[in-house]
Amino acid sequence: MSTQNEDTPTANKISTYLQLIVLIILALSFAALVFAANALMAGDNIGWFLGFIGLIAMTLSIYLLTQNKRTVQMKIETPKVMTTIDCGKCGKTTREYQRGDFVFKDLGACQKCGDRQVISAIYKEVKEKEKTYNV
Repeated sequence: MSTQNEDTPTANKISTYLQLIVLIILALSFAALVFAANALMAGDNIGWFLGFIGLIAMTLSIYLLTQNKRTVQMKIETPKVMTTIDCGKCGKTTREYQRGDFVFKDLGACQKCGDRQVISAIYKEVKEKEKTYNV
């Protein structure tokens, strides 16, 4: 059975492309600030506009870089999905979910007793978070 891993290659590629785009915008914003300084020294009023745009672009790109670093470090845990199987004589057993499982699916004869097995429930296991108490 194949399960999705947290470290999929596409997640790393998207992160790299995003970083590349943001670094290009950061370089362009720095160039806009340089042009703004030159325009203000020459007495041109467009320098204020270029400086404003450059500062906004630089601030947003630095913010995106820091947020991207934080989201890449987050760990996403996929929940474990379980299947409950009912046997008329043996009782209930559980196993990991397999593709194609559905409730009331007939699984055939039980290996232990030969009675009919049916899937009675499919659920995800929930891990209880540890509670910390401040004293």
